[in-house]
Amino acid sequence: MKRVATIVLGTLIMAFGYYYLNEQFGLAEGGFVGLSLLGRYLFDIDPAISMIVLDIPFFLVALWWKGWRFVGQAVLAAASLSLSYAMWDRLDLLTFDVQVWPATLFAAIASGIVTGYGLGLVLKSGGATGGDDLFALGLSKWTGISVGTILIAFDVIVLAISLIYLPLSNALYTLVAVSIAGRVVTKMMTDDVIEQPAPAVMKPKLAPKNDLA
Repeated sequence: MKRVATIVLGTLIMAFGYYYLNEQFGLAEGGFVGLSLLGRYLFDIDPAISMIVLDIPFFLVALWWKGWRFVGQAVLAAASLSLSYAMWDRLDLLTFDVQVWPATLFAAIASGIVTGYGLGLVLKSGGATGGDDLFALGLSKWTGISVGTILIAFDVIVLAISLIYLPLSNALYTLVAVSIAGRVVTKMMTDDVIEQPAPAVMKPKLAPKNDLA
């Protein structure tokens, strides 16, 4: 139950950052969300549909790789993130009137910290918010590269392609946000590693000498 609560809390924090910082300050998205937005621009494909299409293969691989429990937690995280975003949208607690330099830079830094911390909570609890998280987890397991570093690299590639329609300033601010988020995730995942004590070495018992021999 604690694991589920942590996943939900992580997605609440992520959605807060996405809505109140990314959305209001015009920051773009990396990962599969960024690819879906690119698909809408180039091919007029509904992002809601393209995100599902992108996610499904990775969820199927995760089912074979990790089993039903992991996929269930990933589905929970993805659904919770969507519902949390809708909740923050409905509540609309904060409105930032100043959305220019340097406010946008501060928003990008804050977004990286907030969304990175939220994603770190989700990943440490065994969840994943989408196929891009699953991809990063699998590639990290295979290569030994940290999950955060893989997420940063993937986001940079998506943002570079998105320059087709995205203003350069938005892409650079978003790059700041995703870079910080990736480092926060890496830090949290590294801190989660607990060193195992070395196994005790059993010394062989020597048979007592027979002085009468």
